[in-house]
Amino acid sequence: MRLMLLTAGTRGDVEPFAALARHAASRGHDVRLALPDDAEPLDGVDTVPLGLDVRRMSSPAGRTPLALARHLRTEVRPAMRRMLASAVRETVAFDPDVVVHHPLVLSAPMAAGALGVPRVLAEFAPVATPSERFPAAGGPTATRDLGSANRFTYAVPRAVARCFDGDVGRAAAELPGGRRPARRSPSSATLMAVSPALLPRPDDWPERVHQTGAWYGESPAASLDPAVAGFLDDGPFVVASFGSMSAGDADGRGRAVVTAARSHGLRVLLVTGWGGLALPAECRGPDVLAVRSVPFDAVLPSATIAVHHGGAGTAHAVARAGVPAVVVPVTADQPFWAARLHRQGVAAAPVPLRRASGGALASAMGDALSRRERASEVGRLVRREHGVRRAVDVLESL
Repeated sequence: MRLMLLTAGTRGDVEPFAALARHAASRGHDVRLALPDDAEPLDGVDTVPLGLDVRRMSSPAGRTPLALARHLRTEVRPAMRRMLASAVRETVAFDPDVVVHHPLVLSAPMAAGALGVPRVLAEFAPVATPSERFPAAGGPTATRDLGSANRFTYAVPRAVARCFDGDVGRAAAELPGGRRPARRSPSSATLMAVSPALLPRPDDWPERVHQTGAWYGESPAASLDPAVAGFLDDGPFVVASFGSMSAGDADGRGRAVVTAARSHGLRVLLVTGWGGLALPAECRGPDVLAVRSVPFDAVLPSATIAVHHGGAGTAHAVARAGVPAVVVPVTADQPFWAARLHRQGVAAAPVPLRRASGGALASAMGDALSRRERASEVGRLVRREHGVRRAVDVLESL
């Protein structure tokens, strides 16, 4: 089977697709993965770029309404236009049997429909599959249960998608006939790459929605840099990461994390990522190590607490490791996952970004330390799920 995989977004959107690609290839399938241009290099995966620089698209020059409007016009719209056209062009060139796509790749349904092949939507948080049991992740009410009105919150992501309908239409020029099909290709299935240990399957999802569990590579953990390995061996530590978040006071957040950890006698592995965390000079010491990135599967299992932003990938990685968390959500689906982790007993109550002081984080760390047994229990459940195996089983059944 020839599988065309299309993803857009940050590391948390790319690595699960890479894990799916590797596992599908190991089972004999011919797989190609289209991904953002600024994604980290992937060994052993046939990849093509989509003409999308996510970091640039996600970094406006200012936060005023005027600056954001200018950024949307000069960066976001052109980047989305390139990506949507590239997704169609690469899909047509590969001529797949099945198309699997991220919700942001809005032109994938059109490409699959024109080729007459099944398409499968992949969700890492519930944004496109409505339910009355919880609101859409990423919406303005993501942390509030609105009862029967929860279903209406899923109209928000649909409305955002419609803003790019004209760009999807322009991408039709890449189709063999150069014209947009009269009808949108319906989804053959949805792969909900979400752990039921964190979000139990609601009773109103249709049968075509397959909750596989999160997607992770099943190979041994990557080896660590000797400096990192030595630091981890020196005693209990907090691992802190804000992933691809970069806005705001990185020094202030780094200072708050280090201050809070020291109040509990814990050392700090500060993962600076895209710049959401930084280590101020006055906080340096032998009990703190700052690095740009680390393989979480090698680091998290030995951590005492994780402090993170609540992205779907990081939330699942921390839960899988069985580590209690302090979550400081910033945007998108992060408030949703912060609330879910707290509800499942594996994280302290979310700390709002504007209140993430040393004192607030110290209090939250104390709460998290009391949840170690529950976090360990949930970690065992998540590690049993084998999401990529279940996902490929679904794709083979098509």
